[in-house]
Amino acid sequence: MKFVCYSDWGQLPESANALFEQGENDSLFISRAWYECLTGTALDEGHSLVLACVVTGDQVLAVLPLMQQTGSKTWYSLRHGFTPLYSLLMLEDAGEEVLSCLAQALSQLPVNGLLLEPVADDDSKLNCLRKCLTAAGFNCEFLFRHYNWIYRLQGQSYAAYMAARPAHLRNTINRKKRKLEREHGYEIRLFTGDEVLRGMPDYHAVYHASWKQNEIKNAVFQDCFIGKFSRAGWSRLAILYIKGRPVAAQLWFVHNHKASIFRLAYDKAWRQYSPGSILTSFLMEYVIETDRVNEIDFLTGNDAYKQDWMSERRERFLLGCVKYIKPASRYARFAEILKRMLKK
Repeated sequence: MKFVCYSDWGQLPESANALFEQGENDSLFISRAWYECLTGTALDEGHSLVLACVVTGDQVLAVLPLMQQTGSKTWYSLRHGFTPLYSLLMLEDAGEEVLSCLAQALSQLPVNGLLLEPVADDDSKLNCLRKCLTAAGFNCEFLFRHYNWIYRLQGQSYAAYMAARPAHLRNTINRKKRKLEREHGYEIRLFTGDEVLRGMPDYHAVYHASWKQNEIKNAVFQDCFIGKFSRAGWSRLAILYIKGRPVAAQLWFVHNHKASIFRLAYDKAWRQYSPGSILTSFLMEYVIETDRVNEIDFLTGNDAYKQDWMSERRERFLLGCVKYIKPASRYARFAEILKRMLKK
C-alpha cells in the first residue's frame, strides 16, 4: 500500500472508476463526470488538479480529489460554487489503515493545511480521515458553511405529499394556474435524456430574462456536465411556455432514487403568475409518480420558500485541518492560520 499523487485524469488507474461509480450513487456531485467537467472548464487561473490516492498494485483504494494554487501551501477540495457536497472516495471494504496511509503521507508533504468543503459532519469516511489526520499531526475543526433542505418521501404519493404542504402554497398554485390559463394559456414541456440538450437554448433564454443573469458566465461548465448527465439519463428539464415563449425553467437531476433540484429561474415579467411554483409542482409530481424517488434535495441555501416544499434541514461544513504548531496558544494560532487560508 502506498500514497500517490496524480495531476491528470489520464494518469489515474482504471480501477478508480469503481470508486467514482460508488460515489455517484451518494451524490452526482462526487461523480467523475462532474469532476472532469470542473477541471476541464471551471478551475480558476493558477489552480491545478491533485488526486491524492492510496493504491496497492493497480488497485486504487482511496481518492481525495483536491486542487492547489500556485505558490500556496494549502490544498483545497476540488469544488465549484455549484458544489453542494464533497467527500472522499474509498472502497467499501477498505479499512482505517488506508486513510492512515493517506494522512501520514499528507503530513510529510510541504502542505500546511487542507480545506475540504462543503462536507457533512456525519460523513463516516471523512470523520475517519479527520481522526487519522489528527494522529498524523494536524489540528482539524468543522466550520458551518450552509444549510441543505431535503424531503424524504417514505413511499408517499404526490397527492399525499401535496396534502402535507402548507395551505398557502397549495392555494397559490391552484389560483395562479387558473389565472394564467384564463388570461394567457400556458404549456409545460418536459425534456429528458438527450432531449434535454435540445431544450437548453430555452433554458438559457429564461436565465437571460431572470434575476440570475450572472450565472451565464458558468455556461461552459454547465454545458459540459449537463451534457454528460443528460446522456446518462439523469437530467429532467421542465420549461413553462406562454404563447410559445419560455418564461420559466427548472433543471433537476435524478439518480439512484434521489432528485436534486439544481437550478430554477423565471422571467421577471411574469412573476405575478408564480410560474416557478407551478413548474416546481409539475416536477414534484413527475419525480414522485414516474421516477419513484425516495428523496428530494434542494442542495444549497436557506431560502424561505424552500421550507414550504421540504421537511428537513441539514447543515454543511468546511473541514479545516492545519499542521500542528507547538506554541502555548495552540487554538489561537490555529484560528489565525485558518483565517488566512480562508481569505486566500
